[in-house]
Amino acid sequence: MIDDVSRNPALLKLDLYCRGIRLGGGCRVTQDGGREIMRTRAGLGSGLEVILPGGLYTNIPVTESFAADSPYELIRDSGGGYVIHLDGRAVAPVRLAPRPEWYGQRTATGKKMSMVGSLQGTYLAIYPARVCDYWLEKPAKTNCKFCSVGLNLGCDDADEKSVADVLETVGAAVRENRITYVDFNTGHYAGDTYLDLLEPFIRAVKREYGLMIGVQTPPHHDLSRYKELRKMGVNRVSFCFEIWDRARFAEICPGKNREYGLDRYLEAIEYCSRIFNTTNGEIVAGLEPPEKSIEAIDWITSVGAVPTVCVFRPLIGTDYEHLPPPNAGELVPVLRRMYEACMERGLMIGVAPNVKVSLVLLPEEGRYFTDNPSRFFLTRARHALLRPVFAAALKARLV
Repeated sequence: MIDDVSRNPALLKLDLYCRGIRLGGGCRVTQDGGREIMRTRAGLGSGLEVILPGGLYTNIPVTESFAADSPYELIRDSGGGYVIHLDGRAVAPVRLAPRPEWYGQRTATGKKMSMVGSLQGTYLAIYPARVCDYWLEKPAKTNCKFCSVGLNLGCDDADEKSVADVLETVGAAVRENRITYVDFNTGHYAGDTYLDLLEPFIRAVKREYGLMIGVQTPPHHDLSRYKELRKMGVNRVSFCFEIWDRARFAEICPGKNREYGLDRYLEAIEYCSRIFNTTNGEIVAGLEPPEKSIEAIDWITSVGAVPTVCVFRPLIGTDYEHLPPPNAGELVPVLRRMYEACMERGLMIGVAPNVKVSLVLLPEEGRYFTDNPSRFFLTRARHALLRPVFAAALKARLV
């Protein structure tokens, strides 16, 4: 079952990341209520959002050149349903991730709500400030070479949203989509101002809606700032160090290497794992040998943090658009280890209510790659008991 995409939805999700999909001539994604393909400032996402068997959300490459040669094709059947075909054979019925009505609405200041925030799976992602400074440096940019953040501004993402714009958009997503989680993301800004920029948004959203909140920024040089974030009600922090191999880190992420260095990221992860319910160390698989990604996962979990594993996607216009996507088979051991390392250390995964992610395989989705699912029966049972506890705490605004 592990190697059969028709029976393993996580393998299908992974293989679609790596090979993309072609849209059959009868597809009418937006007319059928699906989400349009948006170039938002999520640096790895640009694809079609669908829901796979098992309720797994995914974002499938469509516009990138490698997708044109994909053996996968999305077919609209005579009844208006959608089916994924592999080499002409139906392998999985899928549902289009529904397009929210609020995507077409505007805030009081006239901003289109879909340019203020976007659903990525079932959570709301917001990049509230200007583009990362690495993209603005002269004479040469120092942005991460796989990243598309600086290409997307003005396409499907507005610059510098106001607190009022964000509150209106969050409110619309709460009412229509019953979101439970908002993720705030920034790039690097000179003077370590990214937390200063985010704090008004965090306070306002927590006060008005009591949602779970995540923050993804570079590691602040004053680590005590994270204790203040926890007091504000932030539930999760994430640090994207991307690459474990130090030489590759310097090559792929020149700005991060110069301003922070890998050690600063690792120090922040270890520090925050003692403060927050969830601290994530984020890596990009497919740009270094799989064994290096596994080393990163083992270190992240050893300090009590949870790994986030993104699959490299050669996005149009990026420095690495010419590189081939990784092979899914080579990444299966990485994603297996992601799950097993979390379970071995009893880390809380899969317990937050209504948080499905399309841009990455979640740690709990890695269970589809393990050879012995019953091995972690007791830990899975504990997680099952925790889910209603988290849901009740969220409802009572206690998270």
